[in-house]
Amino acid sequence: MHEALSLIRRELGPDAAVIHTRELRGRRLFGWFSGRREIEVTASLDVNVPSRLPSHRQPQPSHLPAQPQPPDVPVEVHDQISELRSMIRNLCHQSQGRTHHELPEQLFRLFTELIDAELSEDQARDFVERIRTETPGAELDDPLLLRARVAGMIEADIRTAGPIAVTPGQQRLVALVGPTGVGKTTTIAKLAANYRLKEKRRVGLITVDTYRIAAVEQLRTYADIIDLPMHVVATPREMREAVARMRGLDLVLMDTAGRSPRDEVKIQELKTFLAEAAADEVHLVLSSVAAGRTLEQTAEQFAAVGTTALVLTKLDEATALGNVLPVIRSSKLPLSYLTNGQSVPDDIETADAHRLARMILGMEPATM
Repeated sequence: MHEALSLIRRELGPDAAVIHTRELRGRRLFGWFSGRREIEVTASLDVNVPSRLPSHRQPQPSHLPAQPQPPDVPVEVHDQISELRSMIRNLCHQSQGRTHHELPEQLFRLFTELIDAELSEDQARDFVERIRTETPGAELDDPLLLRARVAGMIEADIRTAGPIAVTPGQQRLVALVGPTGVGKTTTIAKLAANYRLKEKRRVGLITVDTYRIAAVEQLRTYADIIDLPMHVVATPREMREAVARMRGLDLVLMDTAGRSPRDEVKIQELKTFLAEAAADEVHLVLSSVAAGRTLEQTAEQFAAVGTTALVLTKLDEATALGNVLPVIRSSKLPLSYLTNGQSVPDDIETADAHRLARMILGMEPATM
């Protein structure tokens, strides 16, 4: 305010009258500070606001021409001036107490790192506030310790399901569902190859993705290479027959057509296929490059088909992974697998909460 008044005196002269003032704030720092603080002052030479203090001006010499007298100031202007003085006093008090609410430097750095990791503003602020209240003052200057504490908080929010449990002699039917383009077919191939070649289990494939000929041919190619039985079904009746023909296998993996989460008819159709197959597990496959809100909405819509676990794909393509945290929290689905490339049978790993938390914070790479 002092700088603003000095500028007015310099530009308009000492007779300028202050008409209005207000404090402007940005939102760059999200809730703790309000960014750069600015004062806007409106002043004029055409309105005279008489001072309530005694005048100390020297009387003008009589030989000088008389200055024109400004018009009388309305009562409303007097009220505005009184309000202005009150505002200035309040602003001064606020500026004096503001330093008590500012973040220490290391916590501010941590906050910006969380934003860069694509955590939402609310999530980042929540973590930083928890750190500030739960961490002794001497430890707030250790950036490595602060990041480790946040990693622990994120890890506590992540539930994992472990790998698909396959017991010899007990068939397990696992379906993968999700929107188009998230990598369901490639993930099916990775799982099939690992359980057939590494775990030595008897594995079969079923696909209902008859909408994309390329998807059927892609899965058939993998089935031929790995030497697996495969059936393509188009109706619920064919689904029952395909499952019956695979009786005796340890693991049956079912690939489904990509569905828009907003297409309720297709979602119900998918639910019918899963019911006919009597799927033991339904893993929702989501791409980690999608926006956080999109992931949440997709999980909400696919919950109608009875999803039991979550698979995150394309970690290698994501610039940051903080966007996956909301869907992990809101869906309450445990994570089963993470994929980070196109290589079959590689580029897939069982989800680990500790590792994913560190990946979200950029403390570990997404690829092994």
